[in-house]
Amino acid sequence: MKVRIRFSKYGAMKFIGHLDIMRYFQKAMRRADIDIAFTEGFSPHMIMSFALPLGVGVTSSGEYLDIEIVSPVPSREAVKRLNSVMVDGMEVLSFRQIEEGKGAKAMSLVAAADYTVSFREGKEPPCGWQERLDAFLLQEKIPILKKTKKSEKETDIKPLICECHTEGEQVHMTLAAGSAANLKPELVMEAFAAYSGWDMQPFALLIHRSELYADAGNGEQRRLVSLEELGEEIFEP
Repeated sequence: MKVRIRFSKYGAMKFIGHLDIMRYFQKAMRRADIDIAFTEGFSPHMIMSFALPLGVGVTSSGEYLDIEIVSPVPSREAVKRLNSVMVDGMEVLSFRQIEEGKGAKAMSLVAAADYTVSFREGKEPPCGWQERLDAFLLQEKIPILKKTKKSEKETDIKPLICECHTEGEQVHMTLAAGSAANLKPELVMEAFAAYSGWDMQPFALLIHRSELYADAGNGEQRRLVSLEELGEEIFEP
């Protein structure tokens, strides 16, 4: 049975890198007595994959990993067991059965992500920045200089911004994410800073990722659905 787990990562855990988070969950599965399946061969390992690894320093309430279990366990019981072995800053939010097959893997489904950007005290943009952000988003193109190991290339990020608006002193964004196209909120804010003449200081941004989406549209029209919605609760047999 294939299962998708949603979890949150906050507090000091935001400074833990992806590989350490993966090792942590491998240990948590054993401690919570989740009968996870292993690969075959000379070096078996847990069947586990993460949807879209989170950058260091970013908090989230919408992280996902897919596993395969041998013995079914009710969703409510699995969440309870896993949270009993979680450390401060990590919490399992749901445990749902998903479809079989490679096409159902979270890492291949991710198409967009929700972010909330806040500003550290004393590092906020100048007054009236909300109006300038509206004007910034109305541009036909939003070019940025994207650096690679070998060269620099100008890229238009406007098509990758699905939605962006302000609420008080925060910016809420839905951005393209995944293997096909991926835009980080830091790049959007850097482009905005350059456009508005704001000298954005290092570590000025506090970023929170709240959801990951799959595109359930028909190819012509996008229809974003959260990865959690693609799974079903497991009940007592």
